[in-house]
Amino acid sequence: MGGSDRGFLGIAALLFAGSAAVTVAWCDAMSAMGGMPMAGGWTLSMAWMRMCDQSWLAAAASFLGMWVVMMVAMMLPPLVPMLRRYRRAVGGPRLGRLTALAGAGYFSVWVLIGIVIYPLGVTLAAAQMQVPTLAGAVPYVVGIVVLLAGVLQFAAWKARCLAECSAAPACDRSLRATPGGAWRHGVKLGLQCSSCCANLMAILIALGVMDLHVMVMVTAAIAAERLAPAGEHVAQAVGAILIGAGLFLIAQASGLA
Repeated sequence: MGGSDRGFLGIAALLFAGSAAVTVAWCDAMSAMGGMPMAGGWTLSMAWMRMCDQSWLAAAASFLGMWVVMMVAMMLPPLVPMLRRYRRAVGGPRLGRLTALAGAGYFSVWVLIGIVIYPLGVTLAAAQMQVPTLAGAVPYVVGIVVLLAGVLQFAAWKARCLAECSAAPACDRSLRATPGGAWRHGVKLGLQCSSCCANLMAILIALGVMDLHVMVMVTAAIAAERLAPAGEHVAQAVGAILIGAGLFLIAQASGLA
């Protein structure tokens, strides 16, 4: 391992540690604030509400900041090997700058996802507060989301996405050792990655976007299926667990468990 590679891994480790620490502190603060009890016996997260003296623009900015830091903590483990393959493929000077641009392109995709998720979450939360019947159905919906996420772990789509995420960028003829090429490659990786783990991220959003325990479990599942030698088998094992968890949540919502 060269000095450049060691420097890259050191910076990645610092980013992960810092983002993880901020995420934990943010989750603890949100947990201390509590939430709104809803029909059906669940609690609406404060992430989808604004403070009394806060504008919606400020609330959205706060959520987006929280979301970006959380995504850095969650997605750096699978991103680092992809960036290492990119660095080996392009080589040459300005490698640090190109790597940073590729990483920024990658996380720009997650920023856009957060921008889309927030208004949808706020709208759904408002509807749940106004319609008790809708709120009462949430525990069933959460169970169904977890169940479907588990089923998708066995789909050919999932295996194809995992293969694309582990593919060497040297096979990509459009790859260029330029700032624009680095940014485009990062965006491409972000689109592939977000597609690959969309079902697992749906679980995080359904169970609680700022629930630290759920976040850790989803992060571990994403990292395991990307980094393990037999990623497809790991994905299927995760799927079996999720199917069982989804069935349990549905039974629990029905009063059968």
